Amino acid sequence: MSPDAAQVAVITGAASGIGRALAVHYAGRGVHSVIGTFPGDPHDPEETLRQVKDAGGQAVIQEVDVRSTPSVDAFAQRAVDEYGRLDYAVANAGILRNSPLGEMTDDRWEDMLDVDLTGVLRTLRAGSTRMADGGAMVAVSSIAGGVYGWEEHAHYAAAKAGVLGLVRSVAAELGPRGIRANAVIPGLIETPQSLDPVNSLGPEGLQRAGRDIPWGRVGRPEEVASVIGFLTSDAAAYVTGQSLIVDGGLTIKMRA
Repeated sequence: MSPDAAQVAVITGAASGIGRALAVHYAGRGVHSVIGTFPGDPHDPEETLRQVKDAGGQAVIQEVDVRSTPSVDAFAQRAVDEYGRLDYAVANAGILRNSPLGEMTDDRWEDMLDVDLTGVLRTLRAGSTRMADGGAMVAVSSIAGGVYGWEEHAHYAAAKAGVLGLVRSVAAELGPRGIRANAVIPGLIETPQSLDPVNSLGPEGLQRAGRDIPWGRVGRPEEVASVIGFLTSDAAAYVTGQSLIVDGGLTIKMRA
């Protein structure tokens, strides 16, 4: 296909939650998306595609396993093959598993970091090598690790904390090319991951936690997506190597 005048983004973990909301956000801006979906994800990427089209946008679906370098490379290349360019890379895919420290096996630790940290590296690396100078990349961290610790989630918090150091270093390295790299640190956001009552807070836990947030509720995926959209827009042209917290004020309120 000949190069398209529209800007193009690749988004991992776009079958639901923040990734889906971002693809729809981009559609409203005229940005084409490659919707990254993990084959084992129970959520339907076709629903993301439908919402993108309803918003007047264009997108394609591409299976990607961020644990695999060839898979991530093929994912980023899909943007170039389909639309002739790549402008934005968003590393959003992640897993969340509950594991007390005494039960933290090496396999559990390594699997978490392989997806939630090394998977981010693979996505940013693949994006940077296919992106023209002047692009932008965003990695999704978490308030757990990015700001707070979280009991029984040491592996998750370690991975999400590592994302921040990775983004700073990538920003420093790619700055001469005009490629910006930033992170978002979502607080408590109502996504399929946070609604999981086994590995996360679940619906009741989220509702309780929302009462302690100055905004009075947990966040919505669209509210994080719009911040990612800002960080990959010309409005953030001089912003790089930063980590922006999106939490409704949770981290600035002292609990009674």
